[in-house]
Amino acid sequence: MREDVRLLLDEFDARHDDLARAARIVLASVAAGGIVHAAGAGHSLAMVCETFYRAGGLAAVRPLWDPEVFPLAGALRSSTAEREPGRGRTLVAATDPAPPDAMVVFSTSGTNPYPVEIAQESLARQVPVIAVTSLAASAGAADRCGARLADQATVVLDTGVPPGDVVYPAGAPRTAAVSTVVGAYAWSALLVELDRQASAQGIPLPLWTSANVPGGDERNAELVTRYRARIPELTGRRAG
Repeated sequence: MREDVRLLLDEFDARHDDLARAARIVLASVAAGGIVHAAGAGHSLAMVCETFYRAGGLAAVRPLWDPEVFPLAGALRSSTAEREPGRGRTLVAATDPAPPDAMVVFSTSGTNPYPVEIAQESLARQVPVIAVTSLAASAGAADRCGARLADQATVVLDTGVPPGDVVYPAGAPRTAAVSTVVGAYAWSALLVELDRQASAQGIPLPLWTSANVPGGDERNAELVTRYRARIPELTGRRAG
């Protein structure tokens, strides 16, 4: 399994041009006073959590989700909900992203209506979309809405995760899902490239500091004050 994951990470690193494009989108948004909306469903919500209020993470991120697509609130219901037409569009309408904002959508297969609609509706509002998805998994997944996330994005960060997500045992995989590992790596790699570009241009990034180091609470309080009006989840209100 280690070799499988290492190969996926190496292949992701080789697609650096796409990563650089994605970082430019995020940097342009943040530098202009926008925020980055992050969305996903099912286990892709783990990636949304990675983007939000995380030590070293970008403070200008708003997590978007519909409670119905959250597995811990009902696993079977969440699978049904992300396949329901209209739910993704409703979420975007409720949160109302607009330029200079950006949207990041996490979905390994990228074939359910929920992530596809979020991307489509964002583009319709002139908000650029970064899709973190797997082209291989998407090609092997059931078509549930006549479109795929990768085709609705400004830039695609291809995780390369195989169809079905699992990689063990070789030849007949049935366990060891890898989308979370690669997805988390993709977001961290994007932050690294974002920091590199921002530093080169002399643009300070709003980054969270761990609350468990001296001065962390004080630094974070400044960021909460700056973004609380546009990111209500910082103070306990959910999206929509």
